[in-house]
Amino acid sequence: MIAIRIRRFRSFPFMIFLVLVSYLQIPAQNTNRPLTTKVKKAEKLFYDASDAYQIKQFDRALYDLDQALHFDSLFIEAVILKGDILSDMSRSLEAIRAYRKALTINPDFSPNLYYIVGNLEYSNGLYKESRQDLQQFASHERIQGTIKENTLKKIRACDFAIRAIENPVPFKPINLGDSINSVFDEYINAITADDRILYFTRKYMKNYETGERHKSFEEDFFYSVRINDSTWRKAVNLGPPINTSGNEGALTISPDGRYLFFAACNRPEGFGSCDLYWSEKMGHQWSDPVNLGPVVNSGGWDSQPSFSSDGKTLYFASKRPGGKGSSDIWKTTLEPDGQWSFPENLGDSINTPYEEQTPFIHPDDQTLYFSSKGFEGMGGYDLFISRKNADNSWSKAINLGYPINTFADELSLIVDAKGEMAYISSDKFGGKGKQDIYRFKIYEKAKPFPVNYFKGIVFNGETGEKLEAEFELIDLKTGKTVARAASDRFTGEFLLILPVQKEYALNISKPGYLFYSDHFSLTGDHSIVLPFIKNVPLQPIQIGKTVVMKNIFFDTDQFVLKEESQAELHRLIQLLNQNPKIMIEISGHTDNVGTPLYNLELSMNRAKAVYDYLLSHGIGKQRMTYTGYGLTKPIDTNETEQGRASNRRTEFKITGK
Repeated sequence: MIAIRIRRFRSFPFMIFLVLVSYLQIPAQNTNRPLTTKVKKAEKLFYDASDAYQIKQFDRALYDLDQALHFDSLFIEAVILKGDILSDMSRSLEAIRAYRKALTINPDFSPNLYYIVGNLEYSNGLYKESRQDLQQFASHERIQGTIKENTLKKIRACDFAIRAIENPVPFKPINLGDSINSVFDEYINAITADDRILYFTRKYMKNYETGERHKSFEEDFFYSVRINDSTWRKAVNLGPPINTSGNEGALTISPDGRYLFFAACNRPEGFGSCDLYWSEKMGHQWSDPVNLGPVVNSGGWDSQPSFSSDGKTLYFASKRPGGKGSSDIWKTTLEPDGQWSFPENLGDSINTPYEEQTPFIHPDDQTLYFSSKGFEGMGGYDLFISRKNADNSWSKAINLGYPINTFADELSLIVDAKGEMAYISSDKFGGKGKQDIYRFKIYEKAKPFPVNYFKGIVFNGETGEKLEAEFELIDLKTGKTVARAASDRFTGEFLLILPVQKEYALNISKPGYLFYSDHFSLTGDHSIVLPFIKNVPLQPIQIGKTVVMKNIFFDTDQFVLKEESQAELHRLIQLLNQNPKIMIEISGHTDNVGTPLYNLELSMNRAKAVYDYLLSHGIGKQRMTYTGYGLTKPIDTNETEQGRASNRRTEFKITGK
């Protein structure tokens, strides 16, 4: 509460009202009047309590005030000072009772008491009482300007909170158990897109189990591997080089689990109080963390990163200059040259003049969860959701509702790739210790858009050697690359996010190898997500090797290339330009529907369409031939529609160097 500076005057000024007047900028009246008590013992005890309060001897001050009120139970200044001391001691409910007693003694003693108690009630979830007291304060004729605007805003927040409680959202949090949670604080950080590995921060006492007298706290990252739907392995310290003897926090993992970003404070190489760092997983080891540099990191506080599934966008919270308020949510993009772009503020739909923190961008790359003090809520930090619009702006933030949000601070939330389960950290439900990690089924309106994923290993099709290769996922409708990724250089492992309701072309490439082509049609009902698990052999560029181009499209019985074919064709052009000595044969193939002669002619025309396209884009005709094989070279059965679709294909084969 507000510190009260007290001097002993026989004619004692109305000090509490005077301080409140100064704080709230309300015109004063009759501020130089004596204490209301006529009992000398009560007055002396009040002064003694005031002196004790100034040197933070709170218990002594409360004892003296209780004695003063024993002599004069209507001593209103003593009651108000008791409320101030109790509030400073974080004994909020007792403070509210003291202030309410003061209002009962004399409701006209100071209109400011309604403001003080109304805000304290709001902070403790007493929304109906808060609204009533704040309304009483706002109705005073001398309440004007900014203080009245803020009071009316808080009244609207009370109205929101009352409605939210009357219309609760589904929320049944389940503690993740002893494998994750301990007697210390655990803060949820990230989960991989395959729902397999959970990462979190633990604030723990380093020598807790040794019994040493001098104990110190440390924040480190831990991870746990899922055994089944409800069971996790015992959490393991992530270890060096990520964890150090200092504190690390606010970790995010790329959806494929290969890139890690986190915040560290007060490091010698830092640019501000807290900076962002990143590390790459190589095999089973993490590389030494690298500071993101002075473009991303400011001279202030930069923290709480969240990395998008597009493989290039990093969201984070920052107190850098140029924002909307104390801390805002920003984003930076990894450019093709490997440099990070100058951070961009997410704008008024996300940021307010107050604090926004803990962004989490879902793997759908469309849904953002974050905490804020600035939008209407239940008090303190609340959790909100916003969705990306077609023009890449963000929709107005929506409160996730009660009882996910309460009068306490709700600071972080992540949602799994399926969009079914959310994870939070909380100390409100008992649990194993302080902050524990819980999960719950997120209700329908707060769900992100569904995503799928493609997972496997890239290897040399000749030797079996694991390969690091580049992935490019292209939206066939727009022709835009929506995600880039790479397989692990040691294990060849990869995981690529596939948001549903779109059709994608996928190209996997590595210098010295023929590219791999795949097609994903994720339209229709995807209420049940079945991931694509497939190992990918890349063929060295050798004479006789063939590539099936799965993203060359024609209408039925037609041989005019559809626009969606351009991404694949440009990948082939790139391969031919990078390897100017190779020669290819382009071949067309059909299923067995129709006559052999018809299919032969159709396949020939389709192969020529590809040949003509390459010719028109600078590939010399001496490097290319084309032919049609009709139905003579099936690669699958013609007894099913899926098999026939596989047989209807366009290929190219290396014929010479």
